[in-house]
Amino acid sequence: MLEAAAVFFATAIYGALHSLLAASRFKQWVLARFGPPARRAYRLAYNAVALISFMPVLALLALYPGEVLYRIALPWAALALAGQVAAMVLLAIGLLQTDPLSFLGFRQLVAGDRSQPPSLTVTGLYRWMRHPLYTAGLLLIWLTPVMTTAVLGLNLALTAYIALGYRLEERRLVAEFGPAYIAYQARVPALV
Repeated sequence: MLEAAAVFFATAIYGALHSLLAASRFKQWVLARFGPPARRAYRLAYNAVALISFMPVLALLALYPGEVLYRIALPWAALALAGQVAAMVLLAIGLLQTDPLSFLGFRQLVAGDRSQPPSLTVTGLYRWMRHPLYTAGLLLIWLTPVMTTAVLGLNLALTAYIALGYRLEERRLVAEFGPAYIAYQARVPALV
């Protein structure tokens, strides 16, 4: 179970860094310090740091997988894998509906201040759930057909991060879109 604890805490450190970089205060501090170039590059740099800072977590998983807790047998394993594929499709559709070039930061890098201000997406998947990317992520991690102690530590930490992260994102979205988002919250569930 040492593997589970190590992966859990490594993921928690990743989540803390990711949350700090996503915080409005930190972003405003960077923008005030580095000016317009930072505005253009912030989202892309944020995503690059997120990707790079997740590598140690993946290294821990690869180096110390821990013991197998369970292995789903066929035909149930095929159903779990089909669920993971469905989660990846859900993730792709959700990204496409929110402008993947902006999500990744490329649009801001090219367009700078000329880029369109963010708009509230309430159609497609977002008509049924406010956070389909988080829902897809939860499905993807928990439908794994082979659960090791290290993967369990990762899944628990990611689930906690999503539970906290979506609440922080909700606050940011209320601040950004105001009454329109509050009305959206009232009629559409968060994750399911």
